This record gives sequence, C-alpha cells and structure tokens, in this order.
Amino acid sequence: MYEIGKRIKTQAIKGIQVHKLNKNKALEILCIIMEKGSILPEHISPKDATLIVMEGALDFKIEGKSFLLYHYEDFMFPKEIPHSVRAKENSRFLIIR
Repeated sequence: MYEIGKRIKTQAIKGIQVHKLNKNKALEILCIIMEKGSILPEHISPKDATLIVMEGALDFKIEGKSFLLYHYEDFMFPKEIPHSVRAKENSRFLIIR
C-alpha cells in the first residue's frame, strides 16, 4: 500500500516530539521536533546515525565539541558516543540510523 505522510510538515512545534517514521531490520528513521530552547539531554545512539536538519537551528554537542547545524545541513555521528542537542530555533530534523 502506498501512502503520502504529512507528519513532518503538519506537526506543531511544541516542546520535544519524537515520531518514528519507519523502522525495519536495516534502518530506522525518526522525525524530531524541538521548540526553541528545548534540550535533548545526553544520550547515545545504538547505531551510527545521520542527522538532517529540515528546519531551524541546532547546537549538537559530542565529545566536548559543539556543532551548530542549520536547515538543509546534515551531520554524521557514531554509535554509542554520548551527545546532546539544544534547539537554537524552532526545529525539525530527521535521524536516520
């Protein structure tokens, strides 16, 4: 069955929201929505991952370094390394792992 989803586009930006868009044995795609100023506290990814900023701006911290990420930028990071994310603006991004 084919389906056009609009969850990324239509979900209001309020607080922190995590939506699982797809998951199978090979990969998982998450859409994360963060309101300006919200923080995802330090955590790890179980797999190597790519973050793709769809909208907004993020401060991604990993191994004592801070990376400012803006819309249409992507960032790859390894599994099992603690990291955190702060929304500098209302933001939407994908995690593909």
